[in-house]
Amino acid sequence: MGCIRVNNLGKAYKVYVGRWSRLLEWVLPFLGLRHKLKWVLKDVSFSLEPGDAVGIIGINGAGKSTLLKLITGTSQPTTGNVEINGRVAALLELGMGFHPDFTGRQNVFMAGQLLGMGGDEITSLMPAIEAFAEIGDYIDQPVRVYSSGMQMRLAFSVATAQRPDILIVDEALSVGDTYFQHKSFERIRAFRQQGTTLLIVSHDKAAIQSICDRVILLSAGELIQEGNPEVVMDYYNAMISKLGNLPVRQNKREDGKTQTISGTGDATIADATLLNENGEPVEVVNVGELVSLKVTVDIHKDLPELVLGYMIKDRFGQAVFGTNTFYLKEPLYNLVKGEQIEYMFTFRANVGDGSYSVAIALHTQYSHITTNYEWRDFALVFSIINSGQKDFSGVAWLPPTMECHR
Repeated sequence: MGCIRVNNLGKAYKVYVGRWSRLLEWVLPFLGLRHKLKWVLKDVSFSLEPGDAVGIIGINGAGKSTLLKLITGTSQPTTGNVEINGRVAALLELGMGFHPDFTGRQNVFMAGQLLGMGGDEITSLMPAIEAFAEIGDYIDQPVRVYSSGMQMRLAFSVATAQRPDILIVDEALSVGDTYFQHKSFERIRAFRQQGTTLLIVSHDKAAIQSICDRVILLSAGELIQEGNPEVVMDYYNAMISKLGNLPVRQNKREDGKTQTISGTGDATIADATLLNENGEPVEVVNVGELVSLKVTVDIHKDLPELVLGYMIKDRFGQAVFGTNTFYLKEPLYNLVKGEQIEYMFTFRANVGDGSYSVAIALHTQYSHITTNYEWRDFALVFSIINSGQKDFSGVAWLPPTMECHR
C-alpha cells in the first residue's frame, strides 16, 4: 500500500543580478554570494495514508506543480524531504518522457520501462493500452504529429496500465476532450476503490470534490489550509476575487458545517429564507414543490451596481443549480446607502431527496471575482423529501412521459 510523507519541504532558486554574477560566484567564491534566493515553496508538510485521496489547489504560481515534481523526484528540494512507500505512477507535464521522433508504440515501451515494467510485461499490456488510449493508427506514427489531447491519452494509458500504489496527476488531464476526461476519472475512481493512494492537482472543483476526501490549498508557495474539500474550496473561492486582501471568515455552524463569508461589506445579506406556496418559512420541501428563495440585502454604501447570485449545492458541495441577476438581466444600479432590497426567486424543487445548502453572493457584473461585496456559503440549509412522486434516483427530478409500442 502506498503512503507519502512530506516533511518541511522547500524549494528555492538562485536569482543573480547580472549574467556575469553567476560566473564570478563560481570563480571567486571568497568574494561572497552574488545571488538571492527566490522561494517558490516553503515549509510544506502533510501526509497521505494508504487509500487517501488528496487534491491540491491554488492559483497559477502557487507552487502546485513544483510540489509534485519534488514528491516524484524530478526536482530536488532545497529543504526538507519526502518519504514514499509503494509503486508510483505520475502524470505530470504533458508528454513528459516522450521522444517526438519515436512512434507512440516505441514511447510506450520507453515510458513503461521508466515505470519499472519489463519488456514482456509491456508487450502483454500493449493491447489494453491501445484500447484505452483510442488513438487508432497513430500509435505507430511519430509523437511529433500528435495533438496535445492524443499525447495526454497515451501518457495516461501507460501510467495507469497497471494499478499503482500511488497515482499522482497534475493538470495534464485538462487538455483532453470531455469524453476522455470522464473515462480517465472513472479509472481513477476505480483505482481509489481498490486502495490506490491519489494525489491530484486540478482547477476542476467538481472533480476534486467528487474524488478527494481532503484538499490542500497552496498560496505563494505556502500551505495555508488543509481539510474538508467543500470547506477548503469555499475558502479558495472567496480568496480568488480581485480584492484578494479582503477578510475571509470561517464560522462553525450549529450543525457542524463550516460557513465561509468574505467581501467588502458594502452590501450584506440581512436574511435568507425558503418559503412555501403560502409564504411560510420551510426547512423541509417535497420533490417538485413550488418554493421561493427570499433574500433581504442591506446597502451600507452608495453603490453603482448590485448583482445577487445564488447557488444550490448538494450535501457533497457539488453545484446543483446557480444563477444571478446579471444572467437574468435584472441587475440594480445606483443604490443608496441605507436602502434595503428584497429579492424573491420562485422555482420548483425538481431535485432528489437529500440535504441541500444555498450560497449567496453580492457583487458586480457576472461574478464575485470582479467586486465582492459579500459571499456567504450556507446562507441557508434545507431538506428535500419524496412523499408524493414515484421513486427515482439521482439529484434531479425529471419526470418523463412514456410511450411503449409492441
